[in-house]
Amino acid sequence: MVVVEADQVAGSKVPAPKDLVAKMLASKQLFLGAGGSLHGIAPILDEETAVRLRVAIARLSRRLRPTAAGSAAGLTPTRISVLLTVVREERIRISALAAAEGLNPTMLSRAISWLTEEGLIARVSDDGDRRSAWVQSTRTGRRLAERMRRERTNALNQALDGLSVDERQIIEQALPALEGLAEQLQDRPS
Repeated sequence: MVVVEADQVAGSKVPAPKDLVAKMLASKQLFLGAGGSLHGIAPILDEETAVRLRVAIARLSRRLRPTAAGSAAGLTPTRISVLLTVVREERIRISALAAAEGLNPTMLSRAISWLTEEGLIARVSDDGDRRSAWVQSTRTGRRLAERMRRERTNALNQALDGLSVDERQIIEQALPALEGLAEQLQDRPS
């Protein structure tokens, strides 16, 4: 957040005309803080830009999702996602897995059953609470997950190689903001 004096535009040393400050206040690009100082707020993306960002993220996700290792193992996108979450967490309560994946109990149960039958994850019980159901990754599941990650990373690096150095740097600099955006969307109601 940038703090500016009333006669300055956010972060600039150039005096702002009073009507510009008034317009920025009215459009919520600036707000008054304690002591009358102005705080700059980044404007929300216009609809066209937000749509372009959403479509670009969706296309990247769709194009990076399929892998030769996952296809050979017969994994669907849902099974891949469940497996990768279980591998990342090592051991996770089924209720926490359902929340993390945003899946209904029936869909999750089917995915867990299939992954268990294939030896990619295992159901385990909690010695302290027998009512609690857990799953954990198996060595086979971890190896498959690593192959899929490696394939996705290689595909991404090959695609990045087709971009200019400046474009790659822009993407790298945008990573913290994109990671923050993903966190903001994590608890979004479906």
